Amino acid sequence: MNLEDHVGDIIRKARQMNGVTAEAVAQAIGLPLPELQIFEENGDLPKHAKLANAAKLLGLNPEKLQRIADGWTPPEPDLSIWREMRRLTTGDDGFRVHCYLIWDEVTREAALFDTGLTPEPIFQAIQENDLQLKHLFITHSHFDHQQCLPAIREKFPRALLHTGAKEALPQHRNRANDFLHLGSLRITNRDTPGHAEDGVTYIVGNWPEDAPNLAIVGDALFAGSMGKAPGVGELARAKVRQQIFSLPDETLICPGHGPFTTVEQEKTNNPFW
Repeated sequence: MNLEDHVGDIIRKARQMNGVTAEAVAQAIGLPLPELQIFEENGDLPKHAKLANAAKLLGLNPEKLQRIADGWTPPEPDLSIWREMRRLTTGDDGFRVHCYLIWDEVTREAALFDTGLTPEPIFQAIQENDLQLKHLFITHSHFDHQQCLPAIREKFPRALLHTGAKEALPQHRNRANDFLHLGSLRITNRDTPGHAEDGVTYIVGNWPEDAPNLAIVGDALFAGSMGKAPGVGELARAKVRQQIFSLPDETLICPGHGPFTTVEQEKTNNPFW
């Protein structure tokens, strides 16, 4: 699976997050403004571009940014060690979003993290695996992550909703230090605002055979990048550093877009940190 963001996307996001003008970036990178705009759109880096200069201006790590430009992608994980987890992807080639279904292997109790754009793959996975949907967790309230919420709640009215949205009813709002058990699995939450004011990362642990934790991060973090956060870039980066990079290195990062990655891979390769 391709990265969610190419190097041009990263430059544009960092520019908007830091309030730096396109003209200033064009001067730093050594491109006329129209060429910078094309580069931000398609990610094709001109050979004469001074990428390290742009990275310095935007607070990005130049070596890691160059690695993205050279085609880095995270190694594909062996998902067989998380037998009771499915990544469900909806959308088309122009826009794809992931949601995640996990369950306890004994009780068959299940939890869904975000909803994607169409509910049919979720319904099919629940039926195929003979699951009881007990919980529905929302990482943030952007449309692509909760588009199917009404349809899912209609079909599974007893599933408990969990969200960081301030406008949600009190019984649905996450609380600090909350945890719940899904059979033998343990689910906790960490606030990761920035891309969205109500951004939440959910940690799923206590897997069979000591498989590493999962961190379902929404758009707080992508492989090699992060969700856009115009004007609040420092907050978004700080929250990822505090709440996600503090997890064990082997933790599997499950983002809302793009490939799986790990805490270790992002510490080593993500130019925003």
